[in-house]
Amino acid sequence: MNIRAASPQDASTLAQLISAANRDVATQFGLTVENCPKHPSFCSADWVLADMARGACYFLAEVDSGPIGCVAFETAGAGLAYLNRLSVLPAQQRQGVGAQLVQHVLQVASAAACQRVSIGVIAQHIALQHWYGQLGFVTAETQDFAHLPFSVTYMHCGVPPYVTRQNARRACH
Repeated sequence: MNIRAASPQDASTLAQLISAANRDVATQFGLTVENCPKHPSFCSADWVLADMARGACYFLAEVDSGPIGCVAFETAGAGLAYLNRLSVLPAQQRQGVGAQLVQHVLQVASAAACQRVSIGVIAQHIALQHWYGQLGFVTAETQDFAHLPFSVTYMHCGVPPYVTRQNARRACH
């Protein structure tokens, strides 16, 4: 498997991958375009391009047959970064692809001199929180939002120091 930085030309591929990988979560939690229009299962190329324009770096995991997973990384200032849109196609889930993408983001975060990576997950998705916990993430807080039909649990992970900031710039472009 190869992990590479995605470009705007990959936006449609990323959107299709994100949507396909998150459909089961939408079904599990009863999420529809009406009650949760920003859920990743409804991702579009425009979302991906807007993320990139805001400064998010997307990474694609690929095998010989093509893309099988992706993740987005975004710095938030004050040593904080966000891990977003972690998505692995259903046929490749539970094979370590997601964990490799998380580790890649932690390396990029370290190279960007970030001390912490944060994620937000559906609070009722206990299995996903447990999975992130196995990767070193700890629960920070849970919040309710009027525009969402679920609570959001925030988790974070400390980032070990890495070599240079130049590596991060190269990884995102």
